[in-house]
Amino acid sequence: MVTITPFKALRPEPQHAKEVASRPYDVLSSKEAKVEAQGNAKSFLHITKAEIGLAESVDVHAEEVYQRAKENLTAFTSRNILFRENKPCYYIYRLIMDGNSQAGLVCTSSVDDYNKGLIKKHEFTRPDKELDRINHIKTTGAQTGNVFLAYQNVPDIDEVINGWMQEKNPQYDFIAEDGIQHTIWIISDDATIALIGSLFHSLVPATYIADGHHRAASAAKVRETLGNAATENSSFFLTTLFPSNQLHIMDYNRVLKDLNGLSENDFLEKLSNAFSISKEAKAYKPRVAHEFGMYLKKQWYKLAAKPGSYNDQDPIAVLDVSILQQNLLEPVLGIKDQRTDARIDFVGGIRGLAALEQRVDSGEMAIAFSIYPVTIEQLFAVADSGSVMPPKSTWFEPKLRDGLLTHLID
Repeated sequence: MVTITPFKALRPEPQHAKEVASRPYDVLSSKEAKVEAQGNAKSFLHITKAEIGLAESVDVHAEEVYQRAKENLTAFTSRNILFRENKPCYYIYRLIMDGNSQAGLVCTSSVDDYNKGLIKKHEFTRPDKELDRINHIKTTGAQTGNVFLAYQNVPDIDEVINGWMQEKNPQYDFIAEDGIQHTIWIISDDATIALIGSLFHSLVPATYIADGHHRAASAAKVRETLGNAATENSSFFLTTLFPSNQLHIMDYNRVLKDLNGLSENDFLEKLSNAFSISKEAKAYKPRVAHEFGMYLKKQWYKLAAKPGSYNDQDPIAVLDVSILQQNLLEPVLGIKDQRTDARIDFVGGIRGLAALEQRVDSGEMAIAFSIYPVTIEQLFAVADSGSVMPPKSTWFEPKLRDGLLTHLID
């Protein structure tokens, strides 16, 4: 069973919360972050993407960047933008997007649970991305990025969380510029804190990383590298736990630079071995599993995987991202490793199918594929099997904002 703990969050004074809250560091390039933070000296991007305050010639992984992040975090505290909670608390973080609501428990989760596999993974991590967060955590003494965890929903936990939201006033409540509402409640009552910890420890056998594999891996490695200097706080990392019945996974689509030397006719002929192909009059978003949209030379197609062309008994092989890889990307287009091949890029479903058309029509890419999203049940099945999905298989929306709740490891 999992172990979670309350913590003393570093958080903004209520009047600064909306200005401080920033999109996650890993969904923005340095250039995009600089534009987003322009004119807002309170944006948490000055801490998570500290290179925006330095010359463009400075490498984003230079020691200077991490030192600037530390300086900015200290400055935010000294200017009374941020302060540290005076006792360990749990927090409820609710997001509302397009009328859909999801509420998670913000807590710290155990590094030991992560190392023992009680916090389950479904993706590989990249060493360079891990090292970036390791250096950021060690230099700033803070876990600024929240790891998004899912768990099989438990009615008893739902009752406590929902009851607190109904009976108590939130500490923060604002609508961000993208239209998503962010609301946070503080659970400071000792009896409720004890009850929540007990419920998770007795009723939740495992949690699953939905978003934040690199943040989780980095937190574990920081504790390891600290050795004898490790603090109790460094044995836990910042997480928000959402019940599975509230989560929505969006599609994660693909664009490719070329057809691997094939003519359009030869390419379509090769596709017909594993897919039924039909032209579509408008942008095609798959309606059911094992269907794909394809955009090529201003024409949309529907691809349907032929029966027998995939293994529906294997939790990895049955995923549409796997079917696309095994039946099209590798044998036809020569993409053997989506993590390393420079010919492929990924477009989150939040950007819509128009983003796929734009990438192709501009000439930057030659072809695009829209994919039916992975389900939360499939994610759990893959993680439970000890396997990993192909890269960029899941896109979760809405995303938690950085800066509202930070965990200090000192």
